[in-house]
Formats: sequence, structure tokens, C-alpha cells
Amino acid sequence: MKLSSYSKGHRLRNLATRALLVVGTIAIIVWFLPRTAQQHFHYDTGKPWPYATLIAKFEFPIYKSDEAVKAEKDSLMQYFEPYYTHNDDVEKLQTARLLADMKDDADGLPRSFNAAIVEKLHELYETGIINKKAWKTTEDNDTAQHVRVVSGKQAISVRVDSVYTTMAAYEKLLDDPQFADHRQELQKLNLNEYIAPNLMYDKDRSEAEQNDLLSGVAMATGTVVPGQRIVDRGQIVDVETYRMLNSYERELNRRSSASDTEMLYRLSGQLLIVTILVLLFTTYLQLFRRDYFDKPRSIMMLYAIITIFPVVTSLMVSHAILSVYLIPFAIAPIFVRVFMDSRTAFITHTTMILASAVAVKYQYEFIIIQLLGGLIAIYSLRELSNRAQVFKTAIFVTTGYVLVYFALQLMQASDEITIDRDMFSYFIFGGILLLLAYPLMYLIEKTFGFTSNVTLFELSNTNKGLLRDLSEVAPGTFQHSITVGNLASEIANRIGANALLVRTGALYHDIGKMTDPVFFTENQAGVNPHDNIPYTESARIVINHVTEGIKMAERYNLPVIIKNFILTHHGKGMAKYFYIKYKSEHENEEIDATPFTYPGPNPFTREQALLMMADGVEAASRSLSEYTEENIKQVVERIIDTQVAEGYFAECPITFRDIALAKSTLIERLKSIYHTRITYPEDKD
Repeated sequence: MKLSSYSKGHRLRNLATRALLVVGTIAIIVWFLPRTAQQHFHYDTGKPWPYATLIAKFEFPIYKSDEAVKAEKDSLMQYFEPYYTHNDDVEKLQTARLLADMKDDADGLPRSFNAAIVEKLHELYETGIINKKAWKTTEDNDTAQHVRVVSGKQAISVRVDSVYTTMAAYEKLLDDPQFADHRQELQKLNLNEYIAPNLMYDKDRSEAEQNDLLSGVAMATGTVVPGQRIVDRGQIVDVETYRMLNSYERELNRRSSASDTEMLYRLSGQLLIVTILVLLFTTYLQLFRRDYFDKPRSIMMLYAIITIFPVVTSLMVSHAILSVYLIPFAIAPIFVRVFMDSRTAFITHTTMILASAVAVKYQYEFIIIQLLGGLIAIYSLRELSNRAQVFKTAIFVTTGYVLVYFALQLMQASDEITIDRDMFSYFIFGGILLLLAYPLMYLIEKTFGFTSNVTLFELSNTNKGLLRDLSEVAPGTFQHSITVGNLASEIANRIGANALLVRTGALYHDIGKMTDPVFFTENQAGVNPHDNIPYTESARIVINHVTEGIKMAERYNLPVIIKNFILTHHGKGMAKYFYIKYKSEHENEEIDATPFTYPGPNPFTREQALLMMADGVEAASRSLSEYTEENIKQVVERIIDTQVAEGYFAECPITFRDIALAKSTLIERLKSIYHTRITYPEDKD
């Protein structure tokens, strides 16, 4: 009853956790989805309308194109005359300064020149002097050939070439014929310091006049009435139809903030489709990959992927940040393929793309391109072990994007192909971002507890770290580990298991022997320390290499998947040699087998089972007095059949076919290792 209650409570907690995960994923995705009224239509001039017949639901104007409106405004601006105010105080101030600074007969000029200079300045100020910087600003704004000079209550239109800039006024003063004989003396007076603009740009009046002028430009050329047909399915979109469709979308956007009902409908639709997608994804895992639910980090990674990418897509669309094609969507199926399996990678990628498509405008094009890109990534990168593989995958995916996009344009083309060249730039840049899969692998491993082939390759390097120490401290154990790794990986290749994983696990499975290496046969040189200690103590030392190995693995931060090989390579077996010896000396006693039993657990993966087989067979083969085919076969059959009979493989998904292939592989490999050599004749000389 207690066990039943515990199982029921455990199931309820699992269901609650899964429900919370599903609801949280749906809520996050829908929260970030854009909810503008923008229609998700994809259309271009010269291409057929791919949707159903579109009927206007309300009256709206047919807006002119931005180019047409700009052309009309530019045409009207040719008649625009900016306003300048005539400031009389400038002339008074500068003339007073000049008279105060002038002295009689200064610099050799006759006294009559004072009045002449003042008179000439008056003429210049009367005509008008404009600020050169302000004048250039009005030129840049496409002003007309006239300006309006406001003096008092009058605004007089004046040609721009009839007024002076400060430099032009100074040159006009020096070039006056009456000053021709005394030009050098005049230059010494620095008369330019007394020439200042007296025509001031009137920004407020000019902008008001400009707005009044441009307000006469009509933004629309017609009206579409409710019920009017805008375009039929398959109809070629011409310029006029394009304007009508564009105007329809603009009007929808303008009305979006006013309709709470439309917003509610849109939110409900988004919630419904995202819920369907997430539930289908969860159903797939429940039906075909239920074992992933027993690995919380695996489940977290899968749901994080189908959440993060739609959220990033929604943010880019909502804030108009570049193009969504810059997002390396194909990186998601790469990670799932490398750490899990290809079918889950495809389902995850499909769910993620369909959820992201809810946020984009051109959904059909987006879904086709990204789904095919994900398939290419899955097919081209079965395992990630070096940078070259990622580079090739990036090239393949980018090429696939370009070809699929080009094919879609061919399908929609009429008289000529219209291609957005910016799309190719997005594809290339997205392919470059796909190269981040290699460095991000480390982050994924640490966050979700996976072990990639890259890490396994690094761990299997025998020239550094723990393996180098093993080769120096316990060389016999090191050679034994290498041989076991080669045997186990050969079997793995035959049955379709992970050869790299089992080889790496084999290299570390006996690292605990470094604590007391001389107590293990492969490291002994004629002296056996077990001869001088009790059998229980010998068993304790031998069994202890498992727990010592785990301590070393933790000290060196080895992945959990490698630690499991250390724990399971003897399973819950016994140190039989010492157990039998002890039992023979205590025939009349009830023997407690616990001190002679390994802590386990038994193997729970195929790779761990292969290591147990290879380890047991390799160790037993060393005791053969003669390496004949029959002897090797008997050892292999006896060791593996005993392991099967004692239930060591009851908890792992290994088949009888796998075991049969393992036996034949071990026999063949051991025959090659211990093959008989010919006897060379002795040279009597």
C-alpha cells in the first residue's frame, strides 16, 4: 500500500511538472508575439496573388506611393519662398562701431572717405546681407530662386542673387570705383568686422508657409468602398493593385489601436496555435521519447529551444530590428541531433519554426526556407567533433537557403524575376552565425549536463591529465584500459552503439587502481602483496578501486556519463577469487557476501554493458596458458554467459543479437592479438 501511494504521488508530481512546463512555454511565447493589425500577406508587382479573393471590409483611400508623393512635394517646393526679416538695428550698431573706431586721416585715407564708407555700407545693408550658413541650409531644403524679405508689415519677394552674403558684401565694398586708389589702405581697416547679416531667417513663418504649401498635395487618388473586390486568387498584381493592397494594410494598421475586439481575436488565435504546437511536441515526447522525461536537463533544453527562438523572432519583428533571417535557426536542430537523436531534432525544429512563423509577415516563405535549412543541418552534421564539420554544415545550410529562396521566386515570377538581393546577405550572415555552434557546445554541455564528442575526444587524449598520470603510476592498468577500449569500441561499431563514448569510458574505468597499483595483477612484477593479507582485506582493496575512481573523477570534474562507466564496469558482481578462497577456509560458517560485493549499479546502457564484457574477457584471457582458437572461444563464451546468467544486463537495452555479435567480435580480436607466431630457424654461424 505504501509503495502504491508513493508511485501514485510520484506520477502526480511528474504530471504537474510537465503541465507547468507546457503552460510556461505557451505563456512565454504568446506574451512576446506581436499583436499589431498588420496583415501577413506576401505580394509583389508582377507576381500572382497566392491567397483567396480579398474583399474590402471597410472604406479606405488608395494612397499614392511614397515616390509619387515625394515627386509632387519636390515640384511644389520649387515655388516655395522662405521668409527673412529685415533687421534695421544691425546697420545702426555696425555703423556706430565703425565711426567710433575711425580716426581722421587714419592709415593715409582722406577724411572724406569716412562718409563715403558709411554711405556704401548703408547701400549694402539696404539691399540686404544674409547669413551664409543659413542660406546654405535653405538651399539644402530645395528653396526657390526667391526669398521673401519682411520689413514692417510688408513681405517683398526678392531674388536670391540680389542680396549679399557677408563675404560678397565685403568684396562689393572694396571693388567700388571711388575706392580704387586706396584699396590697400581700406583692407587694413578690417571693414569685414562691420559687415553682419541683417536678413534673419524666420523659421516659424517659413515652416508654416511650407506646411501650407505641401498640405495641398493629395495623399490618395481614389477610394475603395466596402464589398469591393481588391484582388482574386491567381491574379497578377499590377501597380494599381499593389497600391490598393498596400493602402488596405496601412488602413488596418491605423485602425488596430481602436479595436479591442480585433486584438482579442488575434490573441486568441495566437494562443490556440501555440498551444496546439506545444501539445503536439509534448505528445511526441510522451509517445516516442518518454525516456527523456527521466532526464530533466534534456527536457529543459528541448523546451528552452522551442521558447527562445520564437521569443527572439517576436522581438525582432516587434521592434523592426533587421531581418529574422539573421537568426541562425539551424543551430537548434544541430544541438538536438548531436546530443539526442535526429527524429527529435526534426520535430523540435519544426515546432520551433511554426511557432516563430506566427510572428513573421511572410509565413509561407519563412517556413519553407527554415524547414529545409534545418533538414540540411540534420543530415550534414551527425556528430560534432571538430570545427571543419561546423564550417561545412554552415556552407550547406547557406547554399540551401539561397537555392530555396531562388526557387520560390521562380515559382512566383511572371514576366521577369524579382529578387531581393538583401536576402542573400541575410543568408550569408546567418550562415556565419551558425559557426557559433562549436563554441556554444561548451555552454550547452555545462548548462544541461550533456557530453559532446568534442569533449570525449579531449578526454581520450592519453598525453595529458588523468590518463597521463595513469600511464606513469599504473602502466599495466593503462595498457589494460587501452586494450579494453579497443575491444569495446570494435563491438560498438558492429552493433551501432557509441564507439567513441565506450572507448573513452574504458580509458577511465580503472583509474581508481592508481591508489594501490601493486595490488592488481597487471601492475605486479613477481611479488603479490595479497599473499600476506587476509582475503577480506584483499577484497576490500580490489573493490575499493571503484570508489577511489569516483573520487578521482569528481576531483578532475569528469562528466557524469564517464563516472557511470567507473561505477558499472563490475556492476554488483563479486571479487570471486577472494570470496571462494575465504569460503573454502570457512566451510562450516555462514559467509556474508557483502564485503566481497562491488557497490554497483549494474550497467544500464549498451555502452556500459559492452565495457563490462570487454573488461571481463580481456582480464580472463591473460590467464590462458595457451592461446588457441578453442581456448579463446571458451573464455569468451564462459565470461559473457556468466554475466548474462547473473543478471548484470537485465537493466540495459541490449539484445541477444548484440551479445552474439559481441562474442564473435571479441573472439576475432583476441585471436588477432594472441595469434601464434612462426618459429624462426637458428643461424648456426
